[in-house]
Amino acid sequence: MLTMGGASVQSEEHRSTHSIMGIFGAAAAAASAANLNPQQMRWVLDYTAQQSSGIAAWQRDTQHIEKGFVYAGMPARGGVTSALLVESGWTGVDDIFSGTDNFFLAYAPHADPGGLVEKLGERYEIVATDIKKWTVGAPIQAPLDALEILLKRRAFAADDVQQVTVRVARTQGSVVNNREMPDICLQHMVAVMLLDKTVSFKSAHDKARMQDPAVLRVRAKVNLVLDDDELQHALPRREAIVEIALADGTKLSEHVTAVRGTPANPMTREEVVTKARELIVPVLGAAKATSIIEKIIGLENVKNIRELRPLLQLGKARIFRRLFASK
Repeated sequence: MLTMGGASVQSEEHRSTHSIMGIFGAAAAAASAANLNPQQMRWVLDYTAQQSSGIAAWQRDTQHIEKGFVYAGMPARGGVTSALLVESGWTGVDDIFSGTDNFFLAYAPHADPGGLVEKLGERYEIVATDIKKWTVGAPIQAPLDALEILLKRRAFAADDVQQVTVRVARTQGSVVNNREMPDICLQHMVAVMLLDKTVSFKSAHDKARMQDPAVLRVRAKVNLVLDDDELQHALPRREAIVEIALADGTKLSEHVTAVRGTPANPMTREEVVTKARELIVPVLGAAKATSIIEKIIGLENVKNIRELRPLLQLGKARIFRRLFASK
């Protein structure tokens, strides 16, 4: 994606960067698990290029269901398909990134394909991966970090707050300004954080709570300022400044320059495991969650990838309960 143009691929060309990037990552993982040889790896890249797809329209899905398919489901399916086809004997083009009608000519004709091998074997992009601490929209991460810091610095209740001013970059803030989805609405999530002193997956996705009078009272105190100067120029760092005025006259302020979970401020393993457990337990149960976490942390010791499959499956009774509960 960096070679194709980075974020501009999505903002200017309307393609989904996450799906196009994700399918190549999934294919590499699947082909490695299948122990394919160098020639077969070339063909895997070819079939992956043929399947790469996705447009930025997923952003208009207010339920964020399509996002899960575009970010993860579709790339995983396509990457595994590429590996399975080649493993079963299919052949293809050896050099899909060069030559006539290649990947870049089709997707990014002005790109420099040399970027594909820039610092190959020296720079590993996986170490630059972000892991969200909070299960909310990206522009809300820094404000919640700031609130957590302020709450630890001095204990105060939501009723003690007269006003909260949140400053973020204009292009970031406009995405989360009074949105109809709870996890993408900055004003709502700030109110929830002040009331609960934290934000969980459940509270971030509780749409009914957006009409809760207690939440609305606190939300009315939140003022979002879209910054065109310091914070806008700091992008792609998602910085935020949160200022709180308390009823006793106290002024609190925090400027977050490195979001928790980014390479500049990484989460601890304990924090990552805590988040994983919160997400997995409600779906698969505590026992399976523990097993999955242990397996992933010690992935190099997993002798066969099939060992993971039973851990990701729901029992029949649980499937029926979930089906009937959704009716």
